[in-house]
Amino acid sequence: MKSNFKAHPWHGIPIGDLAPKQVTVFIEIVPTDTVKYEIDKTTGFLKIDRPQQYSNVLPALYGFIPQTFCGDQIAKLATEKSGKMVSMGDGDPLDICVLTEREITHGDLILQAIPIGGFRMIDKGEADDKIIAVLKGDAMYGQYTELEQLPEAVVKRLRHYFLTYKTLPDEPVAMELANVYGQAEAWEVIQTSINDYKLM
Repeated sequence: MKSNFKAHPWHGIPIGDLAPKQVTVFIEIVPTDTVKYEIDKTTGFLKIDRPQQYSNVLPALYGFIPQTFCGDQIAKLATEKSGKMVSMGDGDPLDICVLTEREITHGDLILQAIPIGGFRMIDKGEADDKIIAVLKGDAMYGQYTELEQLPEAVVKRLRHYFLTYKTLPDEPVAMELANVYGQAEAWEVIQTSINDYKLM
């Protein structure tokens, strides 16, 4: 019997049997969006978080990995790996950027991605990891298996975006990049966020 109801993107979409090496991703925003969308945790619909304040262009597809959560275990891992005291996870599903040569014109969709690394971001004392992945089967980016293999300019764009996208003029920088890591550690972060989700 078919259901007439749409699955909640966070809780109702399977992460995939191959996780953490290959994951399902729910895309919230794409590089052409002038508004930051994010999932409404209660309803599962995309909502407008805020208009993009400045000319920062998101350099990749952006969303989250379903059935993950950044909680106490993610905070503990961030503390161990960074040597900094991280009080808690940010309380959201695990963020992920997906690189592709193709122009994807809108969010609110799912895809399969291969994680290749990540940025350990700390936002006002909270762990806010950004997994970097490539679209499965992508003709250009599909060849990469490690973050360090990417063109330097791509990594710089991603780093600059995440260090500045929350910063307003005349305000202190909110985001700190504690570590840049490769594929194996990205898998560890994803698995830890899966464990946090099970404990949520």
